[in-house]
Amino acid sequence: MLLHTFYIGALVWATAVLAAPAVEQNSPAPTATVKNGTYTGLHSVQYNQDYFLGISFAQPPVGNLRFQVPQSLNSSWVGTRSAATYSAACIGYGSDDSVYHEISEDCLYLNIVRPSGYASQQLPGSGIDQRYNLSFIVKKSVDIGKPIMAVSINYRLSMWGFITGDEVLQSGVANLGLRDQRLAMHWLKENIASFGGDPNRITIWGESAGSLSVGMHLTAYGGRDDHLFSGAIMESGNPVYYGSFGNWDRTSFTTAVNSLGCSSASNKLQCLRQIPFATLNGWINSTQSALGWQPLVDGDFIQGYTSLQLERGQFVHVPIISGANSDEGTSFGPIGINSAQDFLNSLESTLPAPIASAVLSAYPATITYGAVPTGLPPSEVFPEPFGSSYRRSAAYYGDEVMIAHRRLTCQTWASNNVAAYCYRFNTIPNGVPSFIGATHFQEVAFVFNNKAGLGYPPVSVDPFSGEPQSYLDLSDKMSAAWVSFVHDSNPGSFWPRYSPSVGQNYVFDANVTNLGYAELDLWRNDGISLINELNAAVYLR
Repeated sequence: MLLHTFYIGALVWATAVLAAPAVEQNSPAPTATVKNGTYTGLHSVQYNQDYFLGISFAQPPVGNLRFQVPQSLNSSWVGTRSAATYSAACIGYGSDDSVYHEISEDCLYLNIVRPSGYASQQLPGSGIDQRYNLSFIVKKSVDIGKPIMAVSINYRLSMWGFITGDEVLQSGVANLGLRDQRLAMHWLKENIASFGGDPNRITIWGESAGSLSVGMHLTAYGGRDDHLFSGAIMESGNPVYYGSFGNWDRTSFTTAVNSLGCSSASNKLQCLRQIPFATLNGWINSTQSALGWQPLVDGDFIQGYTSLQLERGQFVHVPIISGANSDEGTSFGPIGINSAQDFLNSLESTLPAPIASAVLSAYPATITYGAVPTGLPPSEVFPEPFGSSYRRSAAYYGDEVMIAHRRLTCQTWASNNVAAYCYRFNTIPNGVPSFIGATHFQEVAFVFNNKAGLGYPPVSVDPFSGEPQSYLDLSDKMSAAWVSFVHDSNPGSFWPRYSPSVGQNYVFDANVTNLGYAELDLWRNDGISLINELNAAVYLR
């Protein structure tokens, strides 16, 4: 029997990495022989798992390979190499990157976690942010009799992985972070059997920007199926970009080459490759809030607006889980919305006036805060600095960024007779104010079965601290469903498959009987339908 495997990308173009293992010094070290040579890993007594850490899947993207498509490994070795320590993390500049102890350009490595005792079997499948600890969900898989192994990867972030510019497009080096992920998938396909994984049963899984990454692989190369994965899980991200493919910032590249002394170079990209790491890293860090680095339509990896691809059925037809949280918009919407005019002004900053007016009508002042009327009452007044009309604004921005595309994705899969299991997460963890609601990222601790709150700041924001037993039970329910999907391509009989005629979500809610229920996917229908109708024509995605 081969272990199912899942591969995961996480928040803000970062990678998910399990926490440091507890290792018994006298325990036998596990080994695995891949195409290039043999690795020796670690055995964790605490979890009864084997860890292979810091395994290279590409040549280091440094020197002349900076701002280049990732290159496959081209060397081998005799004897064994240690896979007992994490590699450096890829360089990021957001709040989630502050947890990393070491960063480097040389960061294209992956980590493998498997339950011990499966080295000769093939299980199904999937850096140092412990909130994405993989050991808990791998243990859960063993506990419920559906053992899986997990793989986490690093991929290039910010300008390093998503440099923009006309010269970038002409040189074929856009979307490097996505291409890093793709090369990691090829490495897994070729090598995961050496660790006891099944190369024909790999599920890709991501949250937020990692979820967008999963969506981009479902539509990559015009939806071509390279048979790299057999299922996909998307949490708060989908095959439709939450930004704009058409209005990307063409000035960022020019600003970079002017600021870094490359404006007169005949090959500006090559000039940037020769900038010392510390100089370039410092410049990116000082400008990251002002410049835009993002995925681009390059005619190759991303061949056009993916909303139109979905209309044509051009995506990899594998089962999916796709979901979002009830109140995503409280993480993305503007604050200080005190009137209908404030809301309209915000809309008109990015939308044509007629479209902005249509959105205003679709999101009235009486709109429920969460997805259904069981959320905060319409009379709820938000504290400063949010504003008295913040409710309707947050509802729209949550739909526009995440939730509408979740519905479109589920409808598309169902209309093409491909299994889709769709959800809404509707639980407010400890540390999140009630008026913020079930906002972005809050399901992560639940699906990873991180009931100890590992990696979260002190008890005041541990998602489970002080909450009722039902919160821990919900974590068990959700993590078991995710494991079952990886193992069986089905999360369980309680969760209805989305259908063209009766589209249903499963709502995960720690405060109701049975920790959840199925609902018709019709809430905020006017606004969500409007957004999805305008994806290509107005939002350019």
